[in-house]
Amino acid sequence: MGRGRVELKRIENKINRQVTFAKRRNGLLKKAYELSVLCDAEVALIIFSNRGKLYEFCSSSSMVKTLEKYHSCSYGSLKGNQLENESQYNYHEYLRLKARVEVLQRSQRNLLGEDLAPLNTKELEQLEHQLESSLRKIRSTKTQCMLDQLGELQRKDQVLAETNKALRKKLEESAHEYPRQIWAGGAQTIPYNPLPTHSNDQFFQPLGLNSSMHSSYDGLRYTPIGSDEMNDADDVNDNNPNGLFPGWMM
Repeated sequence: MGRGRVELKRIENKINRQVTFAKRRNGLLKKAYELSVLCDAEVALIIFSNRGKLYEFCSSSSMVKTLEKYHSCSYGSLKGNQLENESQYNYHEYLRLKARVEVLQRSQRNLLGEDLAPLNTKELEQLEHQLESSLRKIRSTKTQCMLDQLGELQRKDQVLAETNKALRKKLEESAHEYPRQIWAGGAQTIPYNPLPTHSNDQFFQPLGLNSSMHSSYDGLRYTPIGSDEMNDADDVNDNNPNGLFPGWMM
């Protein structure tokens, strides 16, 4: 009597699922080993449980070499095709960009008035309209820029006028305040005490020495003092040896 067919679906019972995983895993590892021995094949088997535990089998000495070999065989041709497709795409993109650059260069030369011979009447009219539209935009931008500059200058002029008005007002207030300070300061007088006066006859008497040694001038002529006068002066000096006091004080 044969075994019944097992329905392939997830086993809901956790214990039964774990037992089935262990049995099938061991059977799969055994089959891989038998295949590598019987057929002399390079077999690599990698299994991860639902908890993330790793189980592996490799018939060669290194799993890494087997994986590299698998990667080169599986993705090498795909990578080569991908590189070829990318190179073809890049070449077509280069041709497209080259044609676009040539069109832009030709359009620039036409805007500068060069290479106009190949253009027909319709193309020349389109070029003329394009230049007129560009010129209108340039003039509009220029006018707006000038208006902005004029508005800025008017604003600065207004600010300067207000500043000048404030300074003038401050100057006028200072001018009105300054005479008041002068008038208030002039009302205060400083007392003046004159020195006592004395008569010239009491303190200012001619010295006998000066009168005796007087040198007279007659115009530009010098008159020397005589010997008799010098003798009189010597007598006065004997009575007044210091020559500091007048004769009436001796």
